Amino acid sequence: YLTVNIEPLPPVVVGDSVTLKCNFRTDGRMREIVWYRVTEGGTIRQKIFTFDAMFSTNSSHMENYRKREELVYQSTVRLPDVRISDNGPYECHVGIYDRAVREKVVLASGSVLLDVMAPPTSISVVAADTPAPFSRYQAQNFTLVCVVAGGKPAPLVYFKRDGEPIEATPLPEPPSSSSGGGGDGDGDLLEGWAPRNLLHRDLDDTKVPKPLWAAEEEAQARRPPGTLEPPRGLAAERGPATETIPETVVSREFPRWVHAAEPIYYVRHAQWPVSDGTVEARATLTWTLNPLIDNEALFSCEVKHPALSMPMQAEVTLVAPKGPKITMTPTRARVGDTVRILVQGFQVRPPRGLPWAGCPGASHGGVSVGPQNEVFPEPLFTWTRVGSRLLDGSAEHDGKELVLERVPAELNGSMYRCTAQNPLGSTDTHTRLIVFENPNIPRGTEDSDGSVSSRCSFQLALTLTLTVILELT
Repeated sequence: YLTVNIEPLPPVVVGDSVTLKCNFRTDGRMREIVWYRVTEGGTIRQKIFTFDAMFSTNSSHMENYRKREELVYQSTVRLPDVRISDNGPYECHVGIYDRAVREKVVLASGSVLLDVMAPPTSISVVAADTPAPFSRYQAQNFTLVCVVAGGKPAPLVYFKRDGEPIEATPLPEPPSSSSGGGGDGDGDLLEGWAPRNLLHRDLDDTKVPKPLWAAEEEAQARRPPGTLEPPRGLAAERGPATETIPETVVSREFPRWVHAAEPIYYVRHAQWPVSDGTVEARATLTWTLNPLIDNEALFSCEVKHPALSMPMQAEVTLVAPKGPKITMTPTRARVGDTVRILVQGFQVRPPRGLPWAGCPGASHGGVSVGPQNEVFPEPLFTWTRVGSRLLDGSAEHDGKELVLERVPAELNGSMYRCTAQNPLGSTDTHTRLIVFENPNIPRGTEDSDGSVSSRCSFQLALTLTLTVILELT
């Protein structure tokens, strides 16, 4: 004469309010109704609501919202603003007095599972193992990694190219070796997977050594009519045009091979549980990169999740370096100054498709928000001095900035090359250093490294010492 039934619940989304309903029938006299939240795999029951008929009390550990007479046939508990921690089973226990033995209580219970879903909170697309150099003579494997965090349950992740879904071969397990993969196993590639049909391995004429005067003639030929090349050297320092740094010379490197077939894509999915109850999902897309057709290709990672009304996505556009702008500080360098040569940026490519083409950052509902990348993947910058070593004696320097400490007069007219490259291409930008005389440093007082000679320093110290002694005397 006592039956308890709890109405099943559909999955709810974080932030929603949910009502637990316990229906029961009895012809006996009510004793109590207790709601429990079950945790730790059923070993712990946390009391969230109590109705004691003996003392006519209605004690809610969540909130008071029902009158006593409404609890006779249905007991409801409202959970406002649910969180992931509210996920799990709940039980409703009903007790009535036994009709034969008044002191005895008959109990019955029912349970229901509350499934709390959480939409992904972030999505980003990165290139594995970057920055990476560009190879003109050999095809390279390339990997995009899509990282989706904050979702429960795990989302469905897939890739698109130029708005069209990519049919990729799944990789269930990480390959055992790689030939240019990514960090933490995200960009591991296929073992023994070698690209075929590579043609045109002839010499790249952009790497044929050319004398400096030839490079200058090419730069002069590219100047608009009516522009004159500024004079160089210390002898021309008094002319106003000598304070203008000569324009940079940019050359592009292109691949010397082509594909004979369409690329084959490989995809691998993985997920890891997070301490807050959500999961982090990762999807990797790997293929043999072809800069001739992949440059300026739009790749997107899209996510479907039951808590989202529309797919969530992030986009990247593969772009090769297109000639960085180089600035020199100070613009009028003098002997003994510290000169900084910095890569300012690249030509900005307008976005395609959705309002942005970059990562990371996205929002729900299919509208993406994030910074625009001028070049993707991240370039690798290398500085060299044409025809000689750098000031510190090294052959090259990595980074966006080259610092020349206490430049000597011998560096006047020297040419510096900045090579910016990513797996899609490479570009060289040259700039010339003009060093003017420093009126604070007399002629002939510098060594080859730009420092004052030890002999002069000794004579100056001796003169000062004798002057002090004479004054004291």
